[in-house]
Amino acid sequence: MPSIVTGIGWHMIGAACAASFYAPIEKVKSWSWESTWAVAGIFSWVIFPIGVSLMLLPNFGAFYSSIPWAVLIPVFLFGCMWGIGNVNYGLTMRYLGMSLGIGVAIGVTLVVGTLVPPIVHGQLLAILSTSSGAWTMAGIFTALIGIAVVTWAGHQKERAQSVVVEEFNLRKGLILAVLCGIFSSGMSFAIDAARPMATAAHQLGVNPLYDALPAYVIIMGGGAIVNFAYCFTRLGFVKNISIARDLAQPRRILLINAALAATGGIMWYFQFFFYAWGQANVPNRLFFINWMLHMSLYVLFGGIVGLSLGEWRGAGKRPVRWLWVGMLIIILAANLIGLGATG
Repeated sequence: MPSIVTGIGWHMIGAACAASFYAPIEKVKSWSWESTWAVAGIFSWVIFPIGVSLMLLPNFGAFYSSIPWAVLIPVFLFGCMWGIGNVNYGLTMRYLGMSLGIGVAIGVTLVVGTLVPPIVHGQLLAILSTSSGAWTMAGIFTALIGIAVVTWAGHQKERAQSVVVEEFNLRKGLILAVLCGIFSSGMSFAIDAARPMATAAHQLGVNPLYDALPAYVIIMGGGAIVNFAYCFTRLGFVKNISIARDLAQPRRILLINAALAATGGIMWYFQFFFYAWGQANVPNRLFFINWMLHMSLYVLFGGIVGLSLGEWRGAGKRPVRWLWVGMLIIILAANLIGLGATG
């Protein structure tokens, strides 16, 4: 029996993985970002999605060949769309800085990724006409307020710590942040488009907690192609970075870097592993709220991880107070979603 409280709990674990996955990647030394990201991606977008599906499905090849192309192609293309947003993420940070860039991009992807699927399915008006739908929408807008407050707190932290964005360009940065948010919503669209794949997996006896996972082979495969193309193009043609130079490091450094990158990649995958568990416990009529829960809780745990890693040290009390206010608002949003689901 689906339980919204259980669903939110699993989404919290997934969001905690999402907020933490970059911590080991940041510890990689003497490698270019492109090599590090590619190694992490091999684990997050290739090895784990395929490995998990091999364990779940009675016949791996037969399952995917049984899915109509009319399902596979949109799922794959939405995965590619997410990959473009992922690549664009770095440019957003370059022109807006971390706090503003993340805040705007996540705010946009939360709204687009949450509301577009029910609009496309013609369900939004029906949802809004119910009291539970009203509570749910209140939760979505409350989450946006919480994200805005956390973003403001982060911007104040950067000012207090004298963080300078050398290439700051508000107009260009905002355009890129909005585009990043829209394209990053491709993951939400892909998961929505892949629901027939989850149904097919369930009919083969896959537990409802896991039946969404086989679709990740196609979704993350699309994103992997875009990300790997970006990384290896830069490794091959940009002067200051070289895969040969990265691989020329001492064996000990290579092993440590590979382990750190792999750990980050595995943590990245587990955000969506637990996302699948979360959505399995959210009532089907509110399927669209899964994306909102994931993104808002990602911001919440991003704040917690930042505090635990000392990133707010020296920012002063005022920005930290605003951070806590924003995180409490996001917690309130999750509770409103819970009321909507049980109403």
